[in-house]
Amino acid sequence: MISREEYFSKRDPYAFPIWQKATVGIAGLGGLGSNIAVSLARAGIGKLILADYDIVTLENLNRQQYNISQIGKLKVDAIAEYIHSFNPFIELILHSVLITPENFDSIFDEADLLLEAFDEAEQKEMLISCWTSSFPNKHIIAASGIAGYGKNETIHTEHYGFLHIVGDLESELTEGISPIATRVALIANVQANLALELLASSKGY
Repeated sequence: MISREEYFSKRDPYAFPIWQKATVGIAGLGGLGSNIAVSLARAGIGKLILADYDIVTLENLNRQQYNISQIGKLKVDAIAEYIHSFNPFIELILHSVLITPENFDSIFDEADLLLEAFDEAEQKEMLISCWTSSFPNKHIIAASGIAGYGKNETIHTEHYGFLHIVGDLESELTEGISPIATRVALIANVQANLALELLASSKGY
């Protein structure tokens, strides 16, 4: 049995203790959210609040952190299963519900920071509106413009106070064509990396 000390060896002596004490919310566990969750769990975030009402389908497997044996499972359960397979020391809070303005606060009120990982523009706007209204002094990291492939130089982050938006901020999905795993994972990891930076910098690192 691996001990906590062995598992978390060779970590950043300054930032890692901050990440271990942090609670991060992720809204949506599709291409962006499942990749964000895995990266933050590997980095050493102490607690993740994961919310998504959907199930794993075959078409998800081209870009999301699930496998064939998990088809038909709730995404919150499937991603928890995977995360616990490589990090048994993380705390996961699972919400298999459709996020609405009515239940938003009860789901994410513990979160120090929120990552938006929805597909639809209306959902994104609702989430950002709820977060900035309820928690105006906490960071939210959203994504916009994940379609296509290549064009790495177009991916950037724009900052609007406590709101941060990652992507090319232009490309739109084409109906019937799935996003590409490489570009989705790239943007997801920029979101995750920014989350780690913001958490550490909040304590002066």
